Order: sequence, then structure tokens, then C-alpha cells
Amino acid sequence: MNPPIIESKNGEKEALLEAAKLMLVSSRTAPKTAGVDDTLTAIIYGKEKDTIAQKMEEIAEERKIEGFRRDAKNVRDSEAIILIGVRGNKSIGINCGACGYANCKEFENATKKLGQDFIGPTCLFKTLDLGIALGSAAKTASILNVDNRIMYRIGVAAFKLKMLPEASVIMGIPISAKGKSPYFDRAR
Repeated sequence: MNPPIIESKNGEKEALLEAAKLMLVSSRTAPKTAGVDDTLTAIIYGKEKDTIAQKMEEIAEERKIEGFRRDAKNVRDSEAIILIGVRGNKSIGINCGACGYANCKEFENATKKLGQDFIGPTCLFKTLDLGIALGSAAKTASILNVDNRIMYRIGVAAFKLKMLPEASVIMGIPISAKGKSPYFDRAR
């Protein structure tokens, strides 16, 4: 009887999907303002991951911004994408004014508008919560020696594809395990 063998490619793929799940946990348990969690997460892989890359290439063509095309290649070279978004149109009620309104009541009553990429205005504290959740997820990937990079452009494509329909802002983190990280030393 032959001993079971897990070849590198299969083992790495399975490990990356497990790492992605742990990244979701890190995102979920990251501190949130006033203990209110308005973050949303998902793991995207396979055909859906390639849909994001395709949308990024379409945006590159429309806007004549090569960064979208470069990042789309990174998405194609990744095993999975972790999406983290936030319901930024909710306030926490402290009237700080960072959203551009005099108080949270004005902010909540303001018409939410779709900008070029996301919906605004956004509560500063919800945006901070998004950033902390992203940092926590990236930290977990780093601890696990998983190549990763937080990418704005992935979030734009995911938003346009309505992958986290309740989110007003989305960012993406591609992950891979290669001999050299595909996310750094890239062309501008």
C-alpha cells in the first residue's frame, strides 16, 4: 500500500483557502468603533475571481488607467481574493463632522450618492473600521507566510459586480503562494 501524497500545488491551494478563512476571522474580530460591526467579508476564487479580473480590465480600458490592468494580472495570478467592505452610510452618533455634515443626523438624512467607485458620504469611523479589518486580515496572511496586498482596484471591480451588495466601500486582498510575491516589484 502506497502512502498518501499531497502534491505541492494541491496542498498549497488547500492551505491558501484555509488561510483565507482565517483572514475572515481576523477581519471579523478586529476592533470596531463602539463595538458596532458593519464590516462585510467574502472569499472569492475560481471563476468568480476571474470575473473580477475581467471587470478590472474593462475599467482599465474605459478609464485608460493601466494600474487596473496590472492589478487584474495580479488577480489572475492569485489563488483567491478576500473582499472586505463596510456599510459606511451608517453613523455612530458622535457628531464629529468628518463626513462634512454638522452632525450625525444631517449625515444620516443626506442623500447617499454613487461616486465614480463607491457610495458616499461615508462615516469616518466606519472607514477606520474598514482599515483596521483590512490590516488585521493582512497581518494574519503575513503570519501564515501568505503573499498578499491590499488593493483598492479589486474593491472597485467587486463593488461594480455587486459582490458585497450592502457595502458602500470595498477593498480586496489577493493571496498567493509563489517563489516570489507577485504583488511587489510591479510595473507602475
